[in-house]
Amino acid sequence: MATKYSNPAVGPGTKRGMQADRLALQIIGYTALTLLALFCIFPFLLVISSSLTEESTIIKEGFQLFPTDFSVEAYSLLFKYPTEMLKAYGITISVTLLGTLSGLFLTAMTAYVLSRKDFKWRSQFSFFFFFTTLFSGGLVPWYLLIVNYLNLKDTLVVLILPMLMNVFYIIVMKSFMSSIPEAIIESAKIDGAGDFQIFVRFILPLSKPALATIGLFIALAYWNDWYNALLFISKSDLMPLQYYLYRLLGNMDGMRKAMMESGAVVTTDIPSESLKMAMTIVATGPILLAYPFIQRYFVQGLTIGAVKG
Repeated sequence: MATKYSNPAVGPGTKRGMQADRLALQIIGYTALTLLALFCIFPFLLVISSSLTEESTIIKEGFQLFPTDFSVEAYSLLFKYPTEMLKAYGITISVTLLGTLSGLFLTAMTAYVLSRKDFKWRSQFSFFFFFTTLFSGGLVPWYLLIVNYLNLKDTLVVLILPMLMNVFYIIVMKSFMSSIPEAIIESAKIDGAGDFQIFVRFILPLSKPALATIGLFIALAYWNDWYNALLFISKSDLMPLQYYLYRLLGNMDGMRKAMMESGAVVTTDIPSESLKMAMTIVATGPILLAYPFIQRYFVQGLTIGAVKG
């Protein structure tokens, strides 16, 4: 008579071995992820500590993980004109929200059209978009187009329009939408739904993973952009946060160089090193605080997209 564990492949010893292997794999995985998280957190803690350290201490002892001589002089200098700082924050937040929503919607619509197999000119338009990634008109023609022909200099639109659509994001979105079963679109057409209605009510909900990922990339690009403001913005009321901090740091360096050229004794009254760290905290703080809320919707979109078939 065969015993319960006659097959050695499913015996108690084998099960204990599988459990031990699984436990060892979990220990190794959690340890590796913990070390990786510490490596990611360490530079940010160093930036926070340096922004709260006396400038003279940084010059003498270098950057330290824990501040020895506590000082908020860098933040006092940074927020010396709070109205301008808040205005720069408002411009950046407005540009990020408007640019992300508009760019994501246009990217999704373009990708949906290019993913439709019944679109006759799909290959030609795809080549047209891809061709723009290989060649560029150059900085001077682009500047003349924005300033002379479109007349967008010193407007909020000039901070949104240049980065509104990215061909790489269109290609990624197109590849994802191509994986959506055609039966869904055909059944919606049988029920009398139009193309735009199909796009809004069926394609967008099923594309939440791609929308969440690309939306995050677009938002980060708008939040960190300063180059377009450098080219097209001369009014202080329209300066985004990154360009405002860039100009502030440039003014500090210019002041220090002027003091050195004039023969004056350069002291540490201008906290240039700690000021750079404080600028980093001010520029990245809102994104880090908002990321846990964004991540919740991001994971939810991935879960919904995983069971769409």
